[in-house]
Amino acid sequence: MRYTRREFGKLALAGLPAAALLESPAFGSMFLQAKPNSKWGGVQIGVITYSYRSMSDQSAEATLKYIVDSSLSGTELMDGPVEIFLGRPAPAARGGGGGGGGRRGGGDAPAGPTPYEQLMAGTMPTCTPGEGRAGGGAPGAGGAPGAAGGARPGGAPGAGGAPGGGGGFPGRGAPSPEAQAAADELRKWRTSVSMDKVKALRKMFNDAGVTIYAYKSDGLQKNMQTTDEELDYVFNVAAALGATHTTMELPNPGPDGTAMLKRLASFAEKHKVSVAYHTHAQGSMTAFDEALAMSKWNMSNVDLGHYVAAGNKGGTPLEFLTKHHDRIASFHLKDRTLPEHCSLTVPFGMGDSHIKDMLLLMKKNKWTFPATIELESPIPADSDAVKEVKKCVDFVRTTLA
Repeated sequence: MRYTRREFGKLALAGLPAAALLESPAFGSMFLQAKPNSKWGGVQIGVITYSYRSMSDQSAEATLKYIVDSSLSGTELMDGPVEIFLGRPAPAARGGGGGGGGRRGGGDAPAGPTPYEQLMAGTMPTCTPGEGRAGGGAPGAGGAPGAAGGARPGGAPGAGGAPGGGGGFPGRGAPSPEAQAAADELRKWRTSVSMDKVKALRKMFNDAGVTIYAYKSDGLQKNMQTTDEELDYVFNVAAALGATHTTMELPNPGPDGTAMLKRLASFAEKHKVSVAYHTHAQGSMTAFDEALAMSKWNMSNVDLGHYVAAGNKGGTPLEFLTKHHDRIASFHLKDRTLPEHCSLTVPFGMGDSHIKDMLLLMKKNKWTFPATIELESPIPADSDAVKEVKKCVDFVRTTLA
């Protein structure tokens, strides 16, 4: 008997015996193969599901298979696959988004190789800090937009965003009546969805050997217009998934940022699920000071790749880990180059992030917070996201062996 992915999810929720599910060729092999164990040298390695954004199937079942096929046993799960599994209403049509990018922009092609192409050819490129970042992509690659800057697509359906989650983004005008109606419908759905469905999703992951240690619904959490009921939904989902923390972008300094830190800390304490703040270019040795001092439920989800690309503000990644290790819920692991080397996002071992040294420091000190692989380097035309994540996994496993 064959099952579609949608039928598989419904059967899992209905508690169909595992033997029947194993007859599905799409998913049976995942449950028959040995469960992954990506804890090497005492260091737990996981992956953020954003890494698989370029894959055509963004369902929870497919995402789980990507993780298992990458030989990983832990994940920071984004809300796209979760809400698809739960039956989220279709989002209103919107422009932009998508998981492509990593390509040269329009206009005339540069006369010579891009900085990324120079690096891949064996020459470390040189840039004036603050310039040259747009040259990070590789023609035809499927990396993150801009590849060098690491910017995320905003709320693309299935890409981990939160369609209809509200505004809160500079430069966007008032939503159309249709978009507002869709947002209201989505808000109503979120505040009424059963956590039993979320627990079924957790069981599906756990049965395959994957622990969900973090849940990311950034679009809702960082929006000042998000209602208390919606925030309860976010933390309830995180708790039902078994996550110890939910992740979101660190608010900007100032009164609004302080108010957001306080508000989220109160929800974290209420639900006993920490909120861990993520950083891009604003990451520094002191960027988390206000949040960490405010509440024990505020934690760090620092991205040490972006930290390097921004210039190691105030100290190296090793110094950051040493100073803040007791307040890190998890951190993002990627390799990037320093600004003088064009702030590129590159395959593991080719940049300035000292990934080996970070992993060995964690092993030496027996730190237990997960290191989360985030694939943002360009994907070669003959590869895909799962294959590229596996390359990252092989690098990490060899380092920690």
